[in-house]
Amino acid sequence: MDSVLLVEMAALLLAIGALAGVLAGLLGVGGGVVLVPGFYYAFASLGYEIPQLMQICLATSLATIIVTSARSVMSHHKKGAVEWGILKIWAPGIVLGAIAGKMTVSALNTTVLQYIFGGLLVFIGLYMTFGNKDFRVANELPKGLKGRVFSPFVGFLSVLMGIGGGSFGVPLLTMFGVPVHRAVATAAGFGFIIAVPSVAGFLMTSLPEGSAPPLNIGAVNIAAFLVVITMTTFTAPIGAAIAHKTDAGKLKKFFGMFLILIALNMLRKAILS
Repeated sequence: MDSVLLVEMAALLLAIGALAGVLAGLLGVGGGVVLVPGFYYAFASLGYEIPQLMQICLATSLATIIVTSARSVMSHHKKGAVEWGILKIWAPGIVLGAIAGKMTVSALNTTVLQYIFGGLLVFIGLYMTFGNKDFRVANELPKGLKGRVFSPFVGFLSVLMGIGGGSFGVPLLTMFGVPVHRAVATAAGFGFIIAVPSVAGFLMTSLPEGSAPPLNIGAVNIAAFLVVITMTTFTAPIGAAIAHKTDAGKLKKFFGMFLILIALNMLRKAILS
């Protein structure tokens, strides 16, 4: 194992983890929207542009979400903000969607996954920049099966992007009258439910021997996972401190435009590959 390569990889991962932590604390967004492209550009720059590279990036991002979402949902629970009833109702559908998402990711190559990630990230960026947070479809979630119909899509789309449940779950919950702070808290639980079954599957994924970056188990890069978890622990409070001194609304719009640029660049790379 090349020591120079390991040093370069560690430096890139430290920077990615630090940025993801600051943005999570600053804007309340999950790290996946930053981690997946960050992992991709880091590993590609080190020469690992393999057909399974996006699988590795998505799987590793989801592995970090197991830790960050558990930490987040417990923090929100202490403040009484988690809607455990919604979590219980949506959990089976989210798990089914996550498993279907993992199977889909495993069947696709990097180029197709880049198109999917880029397209969905454009949607998320546009929502953050121009979305009407006060828009409502109804004042409460529908009862029975109607109230669960969206849950598999949250799990499925989130795995396709390697993200937690916030990007799709929060808009859905708020559209049905759930207050935004409770929607954010509950969506943190979605992230854990999404990540656990999908990562379990990715850990058993078989990649061509010698093709993956160092320290991979299945499709999960353990080095990236450990570095990012460590860095976000230290840098998320920095982002939160900055957030209290700035206009969060303007920052989210700026970050939404930043995500659109990342998405367009990912789509450009997919087109040229």
